[in-house]
Amino acid sequence: MNPGQEKFFNFILQRTQEGKTDEMKALLIESFTKQQTGEFSKEYLASFAPKMLSLINPQFENEVQEIVQKFGQSHTN
Repeated sequence: MNPGQEKFFNFILQRTQEGKTDEMKALLIESFTKQQTGEFSKEYLASFAPKMLSLINPQFENEVQEIVQKFGQSHTN
């Protein structure tokens, strides 16, 4: 995990619903692996984002959604 991914990882985990941390960690690690292998695409992001948002505390959903959109614009191929 590079420093940017680690920062994103920690940011998201702090906003994850209680009891959903392990599921979120697995999802994030999968996405980081896809970034490293060049498989992180707009199609993948379209399936990843709803899964991730379903694990976020509702009070943080808008904040996280904005960050995911910005991240996706700069990291998809």
